[in-house]
Amino acid sequence: MTACLVTGAAGFIGSNIVGYLLEHGHTVIALDNLLSGYRQNLAPFPQVEFIAGDVRDAAAVERAMQNVEVVFHLAASVGNKRSIEHPLDDAEINVLGTLRVLEAARRNGVRKVVFSSSAGIFGELKTLPIREDHPVEPDSPYGADKLGAEKLCLAYAKLYPLECVALRYFNVYGVNQRYDAYGNVIPIFAHKILRGEPVTIFGDGEQTRDFVNVRDVVQANYKAAMARGVSGAFNIASGTRVTINQLVAMMRDASGLPVTIEHGAPRPGDVRHSLADISAAANAFGYAPSVDLANGLNEYMAWAKNEMRNQAGARVNAAARG
Repeated sequence: MTACLVTGAAGFIGSNIVGYLLEHGHTVIALDNLLSGYRQNLAPFPQVEFIAGDVRDAAAVERAMQNVEVVFHLAASVGNKRSIEHPLDDAEINVLGTLRVLEAARRNGVRKVVFSSSAGIFGELKTLPIREDHPVEPDSPYGADKLGAEKLCLAYAKLYPLECVALRYFNVYGVNQRYDAYGNVIPIFAHKILRGEPVTIFGDGEQTRDFVNVRDVVQANYKAAMARGVSGAFNIASGTRVTINQLVAMMRDASGLPVTIEHGAPRPGDVRHSLADISAAANAFGYAPSVDLANGLNEYMAWAKNEMRNQAGARVNAAARG
């Protein structure tokens, strides 16, 4: 049994990691400021010690780090658009917050930190598929800050007796991923489709993305954490890609609903094509994605429909009480 800290535990990926760790007999401390996470994501896990705190708060991080062996560091300000609008917040959370986590981990004798990085570090892609040694030229503050945080993690792994793995996520989707106008394209599209609203595709829709299910991302985090003697940066993706036009068609089929499409201008900071080489993670700690996009979208759309019903019911109950 391993004592684990999950920062950003009430978020989309963090809450899935919490559930997986508990299923495998580990103890979990959850740290989250609940600004973008949802307390309800942790409701199924009453055995978890929850600390309401921010990774920018040294005291909160220090308290959460007591007697911990492995840290899954997911707390972040996420997304290109948000970082362009709020670059200082992005840097304070993603760079300084990560540094506080690393310092507390070092002081408390943590064995390993698994850091959630991003494919946003690469910027516009020069070769496909993308290997870990692809040039890093981020096009947004988010990508630049994730790269800086990643470099801090790898530097700590060289300087101190602390293993650090940076997992470079491509486009993650799945259960517990709620709609956020700043967020991933899949929950945005799901939100629109389920409400009968037009879906906006930026550009011609022929741009490609490598979508990876959250269950595979959880597997990557767990295997990276348990692999002793492994530090470094690794791509975490499906190793496949689809166009945005194909994605909309697949989500239409998964929802069983008609979809109206509108087109907008291409967005600053968005890359044209994306496809990951995931062989390094496979070789280092046995990463092997198993959820294909069609099945993953069916699962996600079913969850999103249920979530929408629950939200509607909560509004009705609130109105009745009022």
